Amino acid sequence: MTILIKGGTVVSATGADPAEVLFDGEKIIALLQPGSELALSAEKGAEVVDATGRLVVPGGVDVHVHMGLPLLGTRASDDFESGTIAAAWGGTTTIVDFAAQERGQSLRDGLDTRLGEAEGECAIDYGFHMTLADVNKDSLAEMDHIVDEGVSSFKLFMAYPGTVYSDDAQILRAMQQAAGNGALMLMHAENGIAIDVLAEQAVERGETAPVNHGYVRRAELEAEAAFRAIQLAKVGAAPLYIVHLSAKQALEQVSRARREGANVFAETCPQYLYFSLEDHLAKAGFDGAGYVCSTPVRSKHEHHQDELWTGLRTNDLAVVATDHCPFCMKDQKELGRNDFRAIPNGIGGVEHRMDMIFQGVVSGQISLPRWVELCSTTPARMMGMYPKKGTLQPGADADIVIYNPKKRWTISVDNHHMNMDYSAYEGIDVTGRVETVYSRGRRILHDECFEGRKGHGQFIRRSLSQYLI
Repeated sequence: MTILIKGGTVVSATGADPAEVLFDGEKIIALLQPGSELALSAEKGAEVVDATGRLVVPGGVDVHVHMGLPLLGTRASDDFESGTIAAAWGGTTTIVDFAAQERGQSLRDGLDTRLGEAEGECAIDYGFHMTLADVNKDSLAEMDHIVDEGVSSFKLFMAYPGTVYSDDAQILRAMQQAAGNGALMLMHAENGIAIDVLAEQAVERGETAPVNHGYVRRAELEAEAAFRAIQLAKVGAAPLYIVHLSAKQALEQVSRARREGANVFAETCPQYLYFSLEDHLAKAGFDGAGYVCSTPVRSKHEHHQDELWTGLRTNDLAVVATDHCPFCMKDQKELGRNDFRAIPNGIGGVEHRMDMIFQGVVSGQISLPRWVELCSTTPARMMGMYPKKGTLQPGADADIVIYNPKKRWTISVDNHHMNMDYSAYEGIDVTGRVETVYSRGRRILHDECFEGRKGHGQFIRRSLSQYLI
């Protein structure tokens, strides 16, 4: 069916202008000037959707999520079905999750396992990064084949000794391999060895409450790891993408490296822009466990949040993702009631990313085009999905969101669609809400009713990042 969306303001990474979007089947055919001869002609043979007073934007692209992630004896509470439905409710039409290599396992086996878990379950399109947990001669050689399979980015951890941690030698070897095959290297940048020392000492002192998670994962240790990762990337000649950056000191390292011409990028997440150690992680009783994530939310008194917003404006922070990794308070976060180290790390937010970053538009922190750039266009380019994703232009997938910029509402566990028994965003008043979502031309959400289905989502074989130099 040919559909024409008219009356709205089409927002791209470069501007916001009145335009009409014409699409047929899964692809966008044209952007038309309102009232033009072409637009009037197209209207005669199409189903017309009135978007007057609305923003028409490319579907959101969240390149950092963890559906059903196994962690500390439990699993993230959103699986591929519930998590992608929640994403659609929030205007996200594409996710990139992680396929994990276990120690002693091949990359191929880890990828096949994750592909099998996602197949037929996703309501929106999806791709994968590959997590390296066992960097050795075989897995390094296998990286080239994984890139050929459409998985063009690899994640390493400088945290979590004893599980997924990689030392500097392993990181350098992986980066050297990426320099040859063109892959993007994702890095969890925290000094995990030092953090474990501080965590052990805190528990020995009887400091077991959730807030201690933030105290031991110090900003200095994120900054040190970011600096080290950048230097190793320079030596290895590989592009580097630092995930979930939360500390202003780490941002300083990224900013300096970029000024010096390094091929370094970073993302942040909504939780680091809106939550703080004092107001959220330090909540009374055990409520702070709902805000335990790594890297941690930072002190508001040190102005990390302000600096992150500045980074979003200057492009030292290029992407907003969510690191969506939800756990219920009951039976999951509760595992760490007597020891913060046992609290499953993660916050559910895949449904709220577009809305929370739009609040930056409302408050004047960022522009409308920058909102789209951070949440859709740059993530698609960064992860090798553009122009199929992240843009409204002829030939692109008809992933389209009609957004009401004036709608006022309050986020609550009672109205979210993530599989969680609490909301980290409980009680936050927002302006702006998704009204209609198309995924590859199929309307999957409209008028507060989900019309999609699991199995609609397709696996995306990604090309190399378009930001590699």
